[in-house]
Amino acid sequence: MLSSKAAARSVSHNWSLRSSYVEISKFLRTKHHGNKTSYPKFVGAGRRYFAVSARRTGVEVDSSMRKVLDTYKETLQPPTKHDKVERLGPEKIGQRVDLYGYLGTRRDVSKKMSFALLRSEDLQTCVQLVSMAKDAEGKEKVSHVTLKGEREWSPVHVNGVIKERKPAKDDTVFGMKLINTVEVELDAIEPLNDFPTDIVIKEDTVFPPELRHLQIRTNTELRDSLRFRSNVVKEARAILSDLRFVEIETPMLFKSTPEGAREFIVPTRNKGLAYALPQSPQQYKQILMASGIPKYFQFARCFRDEDLRADRQPEFTQLDMELAFAGDHDVMHQIEDIIRHLWANCLGINLESSFLRMSYHDAMASYGSDKPDLRLKMKIHDVTSLISSDLVNKISDLENPIIEGIKVSLNTSPRAMRKFIADFLDSTEGKPFLENPDGGPGIFISDPSRPMSGLDALGFEATEKLPEALRPEPGDLLVLQARKNEPFSGGSTTLGNLRLALNRAAVAADLIDPPEGFRFVWIVDFPLFSPTNDTDPGQGGSAGLSSTHHPFTAPKTPADVDMLLEAPEKVIAAHYDIVVNGVELGGGSRRIHNAEVQEFVLRDVLKMSKERLEDFRHLLEVLRSGCPPHAGIALGWDRLIAIMLGKSSVRDVIAFPKSGKGEDLLVKSPNALTKEQLETYHLQLRD
Repeated sequence: MLSSKAAARSVSHNWSLRSSYVEISKFLRTKHHGNKTSYPKFVGAGRRYFAVSARRTGVEVDSSMRKVLDTYKETLQPPTKHDKVERLGPEKIGQRVDLYGYLGTRRDVSKKMSFALLRSEDLQTCVQLVSMAKDAEGKEKVSHVTLKGEREWSPVHVNGVIKERKPAKDDTVFGMKLINTVEVELDAIEPLNDFPTDIVIKEDTVFPPELRHLQIRTNTELRDSLRFRSNVVKEARAILSDLRFVEIETPMLFKSTPEGAREFIVPTRNKGLAYALPQSPQQYKQILMASGIPKYFQFARCFRDEDLRADRQPEFTQLDMELAFAGDHDVMHQIEDIIRHLWANCLGINLESSFLRMSYHDAMASYGSDKPDLRLKMKIHDVTSLISSDLVNKISDLENPIIEGIKVSLNTSPRAMRKFIADFLDSTEGKPFLENPDGGPGIFISDPSRPMSGLDALGFEATEKLPEALRPEPGDLLVLQARKNEPFSGGSTTLGNLRLALNRAAVAADLIDPPEGFRFVWIVDFPLFSPTNDTDPGQGGSAGLSSTHHPFTAPKTPADVDMLLEAPEKVIAAHYDIVVNGVELGGGSRRIHNAEVQEFVLRDVLKMSKERLEDFRHLLEVLRSGCPPHAGIALGWDRLIAIMLGKSSVRDVIAFPKSGKGEDLLVKSPNALTKEQLETYHLQLRD
């Protein structure tokens, strides 16, 4: 008998069910607008209900498939509690253990005895399994037969007893730590899945990108890189929390706005309407500054449809930050704190107390790059005034060019240097320097056996007046290169690129050691605007200028604000890049926080069309609502991890990177749109 309260609950429950059926019935009749149709039956399963339109029929399978299903059922629920390979030790001798992992190499000592490795679940540790054909009573052990029938790399569940073992000579195997004091006497082994016979894995097997999962599984260094990346993220979050930053996620579906890079467009089913994937969370984080969030950060996914190279992917991660009531120096100070913390806690390296600061002009003049590698000693010098007009005409066809020089010291003989430079200029990396439009480099090798030590083409006076840093010792190389006599623009000069290429070639030829350590530098005082080019879309204005950083970057000083009216191309930006070892880790700026000034820059300086200007109306309205001064930065997270680990490509620190053509070769993306998709999204393909 039910109690009165229980009975009341039962009545209430049954009434709720009947009410649910009534509501469902009403919904179905409304949906079909009163048409006489046979409605689905509703089948109850506990408290969940689902519709079935017809009686379900069974699926016929053959004996092979039935066997697969039966085997699969046995592997459905691995226990949540089990022993871990990495925790095995002498204190567990005599205990029975349950272990999960990947089967390793097997060695058959005889028909009666085999040894095998069991790799831990995380593939960082392994332990030796000992398998006997018969137990102590002389009975055949099924586990021995099963072990010999399984392939290496099969996931398995094993049961056995911990025994003491004689320590092996090595405590590592295939990059894994070997549990060296105990082993497992095998009593049972259960395969959890088959490893196919058409995949052969040896110690030196190299898998292509199409098999990225096997690259990760078999490459200890790659797995360690991904773990390292995870740890650095944790450390970054910890220090950002200490610095009172708030982590906020911003939308991935944005709108198309001309910030500077090409966007990926996401069409919708609404004809003519599309989202754009964000180039960065730039506008959203500025909106947050006007929303009363004083310090924001996010590990943001960003997308840019641009040319690819080793340090660039169509989708990437950046540590995005913004600070309200802050300027350039506040952001730089916080970034230095974060970087010093990461290098100390993750690499055990104590960096200098403050980072060097260098103007864009000085970086381009001295290193031919806006991201100079300060570890290299080859500094560029202007020698225009020392070079005769005859020699200038031999070096370049430019009118009134600037001639710059570098000295390359490889501590080798003149003969070895001649071979080195000849091999370099004949290589695929060197040939473009011979064919550059500003003229090929002038090459001089210091050789005491020749007139004026091989520098006679320079003339006696020029040789005597060479800067001390350019005076070559025997075997040194002096390189002269012409460039146009105009202000610097872009990210590098021909001589700057040649400087880096010669260093790479010398390292590859074992003539010098690769540079070591970390040299950080802030590059500041960039031009606010640069001439438009055919490579970057810029902001699409008609002024012949585009923003060097992005169109929200502020002029640096009050004088630069005045210069907006007179000569925008001469305005210096409140823009700063953090560079290490020739790699730009990130860039940031102080932003324009005044709506009228921002609109003036977009409309009158960049000369955007009215239609494109309206794309920024939301931001202008936000700035108009009393937005405080603010500044921010974004660090390229893939690059940062690659630099910390000494990797030459960001693909080595990304789990599933895109290829040089922007393809994911594992999943085969991007793929072709179907006819139905084109129709759904109102798209047409053009030849």
